[in-house]
Amino acid sequence: MPAYNAEKTLVRTLDDIDRSWVDEIILVDDGSHDGTVALARHLGLHVFVHEKNTGYGGNQKTCYTQALRMGAEIAVMIHPDHQYDPRVLPQLVQPLLDGTCDAVFGSRMLGGRPLEGGMPKWKYLANIFLTALENAAFYMYLTEDPSGLRAYSRRYLEAVNFLANSNDFVFDSEIIAQGVMHRMRIREIPIETRYFSEASQIGLRRSIIYGISILKTLVKFKMHKKGLKRFAMFNDPGAGRTGTA
Repeated sequence: MPAYNAEKTLVRTLDDIDRSWVDEIILVDDGSHDGTVALARHLGLHVFVHEKNTGYGGNQKTCYTQALRMGAEIAVMIHPDHQYDPRVLPQLVQPLLDGTCDAVFGSRMLGGRPLEGGMPKWKYLANIFLTALENAAFYMYLTEDPSGLRAYSRRYLEAVNFLANSNDFVFDSEIIAQGVMHRMRIREIPIETRYFSEASQIGLRRSIIYGISILKTLVKFKMHKKGLKRFAMFNDPGAGRTGTA
């Protein structure tokens, strides 16, 4: 759980998690100003704290690093702001247990009602446009890129150099690009989301920056793939830090 000021929604999120599918729950707090850390510790979660806010990508880096250190074979990212419905966890995990893919993403687009769930129309259209560009670059088909509900196999996380990624929101696109570069198999399942005042969202300005960052990632992917320029993010994790960041 990558957490930031999630005190008001953490319990609701945990209540929707089927514990029979979970061995351990890790919460990484990214410099919250509320009682998230104290509550998470009280609830018996494995809590790791960033004293200063590192960003959404930086939070995920700690989440996956700690999960791998604890021996996780499957790592599921669930936002503790209760925007994404964790009751679909079995559907996320089962394909990985079956060995039919290396990552499973929840898709609001497959869910069929993103606008009814409160997703702003401009964000909906931008999502479609950017995902289409990624599909064209990666020669694959996903219905949604910026999904906040994902499950990765250990094989996926150990194959990609996710520590070389951005600490910002574009981390989500970069780890997809890395997976494609390493021939990881990605599947989607339909999900529904909730938009309400306590759920974390980014505004128009940050979304524009995020969109530009995705385009830069696609350019890097193509250049690396064609051998025009090498980028550290696409190296194997143990291959050293050669290339451009």
